[in-house]
Amino acid sequence: MKLPRRKFLHLAAGAAALPAVSRVAWAQTYPTRPVRLIVPVAPAGASDITARLIGQWLSERLGQPFIIENRPGAGNSIGTEAVVRAPADGYTLLLVGGFNAVNATFYDKLNYNFIRDIAPVASIVRTPFVMVVNPSVPAKSVPEFIAYAKANPGRITFGSAGIGGSNHLAGELFKFMAGVNMVHVPYRGIAPALNDLLGGQVQVTFASMPSSIEYISAGRLRALAVTTVSRAEALQDIPTVGEFVPGYEASAWFGIGAPKATPAEIIEKLNKEVNAALADPRMKARIVDLGGDVLALSPADFGKLIADETEKWGKVIRALNIKAD
Repeated sequence: MKLPRRKFLHLAAGAAALPAVSRVAWAQTYPTRPVRLIVPVAPAGASDITARLIGQWLSERLGQPFIIENRPGAGNSIGTEAVVRAPADGYTLLLVGGFNAVNATFYDKLNYNFIRDIAPVASIVRTPFVMVVNPSVPAKSVPEFIAYAKANPGRITFGSAGIGGSNHLAGELFKFMAGVNMVHVPYRGIAPALNDLLGGQVQVTFASMPSSIEYISAGRLRALAVTTVSRAEALQDIPTVGEFVPGYEASAWFGIGAPKATPAEIIEKLNKEVNAALADPRMKARIVDLGGDVLALSPADFGKLIADETEKWGKVIRALNIKAD
């Protein structure tokens, strides 16, 4: 049977629209089963706390469990690669952080290209590191610490959560910009680094706010400065490093990523729900209590942040010749 031209065009247009309609319908019903949010670090750190906060919110809002799965190892690349290789259907997500921006340059050979292979979904929080010292250190300010370090070159040790970690690079950037010589002592995580700082085995570290704020409040550690451009709301009386070392800035930030081909409709839905969480007064207060500032960006703006941070820390790593071994 030969169809009239007008009816043929109408049917053809309808057929062409079917994939788009089905994608939109899929996004409207998403998720229909549990979603995995892979955290590429060990439990209990700032990234894990962030993932659990936002995972609980998404579970309640979207009616399906968002299961937090810690997949640490190989400088966060094991968990990241698991998401890169996962189906791009919105059911496997990644807790993205500054470590991903660092690893792009720090490791010569990765089995993925983070910017190419992970789609930015939603940013969540930016937190400063806190430059903290053992109370036995005589310096009570950044200028006093710089003077103390210059009077004792190579005798001051600074601990970190491991070589190539964001807080390690925060310390290396401080050394470079302040012109001081400190010995780096890497640990397997920030908790053992802080334990040795409390015990006086190392003198200073650049710790995440969630991991250090209780020790600061209890007077067991002395906070000299925060590393962001602006003062932290949770530590308003503590200056920034940049107030004394112009141009200095370092921070931890976290968000959500997905495999690169994840449908845009699902990405937009997740972005909308995460940003709704960040606008909620209770969620915002919880983030502030942990020392962070909400970071509610569009997927495109979050992608720009990731690209800018990757370029920045790539320059630092190359300039200071920081190696993985």
